[in-house]
Amino acid sequence: MKKFLDIIFLRSNNLSYISENIKDLTKKTSANKIFQAINSFTSESEIRYVGGCIRKIINKEKVDDIDLATNLVPEQVCEALKKENISYYKTGIEHGTITAEINGEKFEITSLRQDIFTDGRHAKVKFSTNWKDDSLRRDFTINSIYSDGDGNLFDPHNGKKDLEDGLVNFIGDADQRIKEDYLRILRYLRFFINYSKNPHDTEIIKKLKMNIDGVSKLSKERLLDELKKIIQLSTIERLSKDKISLELFSIIFPELKDIKIFSNLDRSKKMLLQDEDFIFFLSLMIIDDTDNTDYFLYKFNLSKKDQKRIKVIHNFYREKMQKKIFTENSMNTFFYYNGKQAVTDILKFRLIKSKKNLKIYEELIKLFETKSKPIMPINADMLMTKYKVPEGKELGDKLKLIENEWVNNNFQISDTKLENIINN
Repeated sequence: MKKFLDIIFLRSNNLSYISENIKDLTKKTSANKIFQAINSFTSESEIRYVGGCIRKIINKEKVDDIDLATNLVPEQVCEALKKENISYYKTGIEHGTITAEINGEKFEITSLRQDIFTDGRHAKVKFSTNWKDDSLRRDFTINSIYSDGDGNLFDPHNGKKDLEDGLVNFIGDADQRIKEDYLRILRYLRFFINYSKNPHDTEIIKKLKMNIDGVSKLSKERLLDELKKIIQLSTIERLSKDKISLELFSIIFPELKDIKIFSNLDRSKKMLLQDEDFIFFLSLMIIDDTDNTDYFLYKFNLSKKDQKRIKVIHNFYREKMQKKIFTENSMNTFFYYNGKQAVTDILKFRLIKSKKNLKIYEELIKLFETKSKPIMPINADMLMTKYKVPEGKELGDKLKLIENEWVNNNFQISDTKLENIINN
């Protein structure tokens, strides 16, 4: 059976860095236990790497997730994993996906399948044992490359060559592929920006534009998940400079009004953004003088923690920026009440938005990144015992006045000032 499959998939014993890196992936992760569990389940069972991890190895990128495909149906996958005491949960069993977890590493295992019905958002699938049929339902040739654990590639649509030539080709008819899942419009943009070495194909762009209204059928969760993959410094910078990609992207995400800010970053700003996360990138694009931020947060279901972080930056800059005086003393109050993350977000936001690379912001960022929140040296017990302030509202009011004076005076307060507050 495997020899027959090898003929279909034009098996190639790849002795280059590709096969060596795939072998390393098997050896150095817990994937080897998954391969052992599935391949030993029956005489015909087989599992292969597929999609992103193979694409990234070929392109010499870091592999950050591992997807696997198998000719077993989901119930058999569960049985095979259970037999080897491998933990798993049914993340998308109706579509054939089981997630295995070993020592904190997660592996998505999807059964070979055919899409028998799609509406651009959901698909009804039929499980299969035919690897070529599974490859035909995938979106792009560069995502339909399979490999066994030893690094032997199975490449029915010449995805490896397309990747090396910088071509982002749909498998089969582009219009049909897009209509099966409108998220593929965004996925095309992401893969084109990251892998293409050629201009856009005018026919593909025509098909994308014809179908772009279909994006409205997609869940906000799926859109947000894809957006997180796009909003990374290198990708978003290239996207902001590609006129056609930017036009399509802006139709899908009109709230990301200031995406062009990434098109002309100097070296120091790029260095500053190198380790920033999705939420900070998002804040740079959605925060302005309108209700755009509120609308985006209403439209997309961000966590309360992430919403709060964006709102802190937004609220700080509701006033004209020129009125803000950025010094250590002026930021101490904000730092004390809102924390390190908030104050560094605000300073970095101001620095990135500034047309000039102002040294003061860089110095303040370094200062507050290493600064610990001070503890006020005056407390209720001290006021009651040393200064005989009675417990109750008076005590609370005086504590608040003392705290404000201490914070506004760079976390210092003189004995004279303290006594004045207490005695008045």
